[in-house]
Amino acid sequence: MNLRRFEDRDIALVKKWLQESYVARWFTPQDAWMEEIMLRHTKYSFITHFIAEIDGQPIGFCQYYDYSQGEEDWNGSIPCEGSYSIDYFIGNPVYLGHGHGTTMVKLLVEKVMNCTEAKRIIVQPESENNVSRKTLLAAGFVYNESDDLYLYDLRKQAIDNRK
Repeated sequence: MNLRRFEDRDIALVKKWLQESYVARWFTPQDAWMEEIMLRHTKYSFITHFIAEIDGQPIGFCQYYDYSQGEEDWNGSIPCEGSYSIDYFIGNPVYLGHGHGTTMVKLLVEKVMNCTEAKRIIVQPESENNVSRKTLLAAGFVYNESDDLYLYDLRKQAIDNRK
């Protein structure tokens, strides 16, 4: 699998994927997601979008962003400075249930690690979204119960990788 930068040619495909019931359940309102994509060069330029591919076949969508620029407030006690967040989904139903979501998240983590100001990644999937929660754990995130979010400490990972 590889992640390639999102291009205009991907707009119709992501719009179609957002209408799939297993995606639409978690990615609402769909118009807001499409607005972020359509305005990715201006208002939402702080978000970096990707298409996940296997052998040139698009299978999913993912993105990362500097949490402090996202105008969100679910970080709990985790500092905004140095925090990034991610969003992801498998859009092509043929690829569901094969571990591709975990691979996609791991690749996305690698992308965020290249952001010099990034210290951690925080994610807060809905409590009912067990697939996403299991995906995050499988990708190396830790559940932070007090803040009800998943955390990936990039600094700790960098130290562990040097050992």
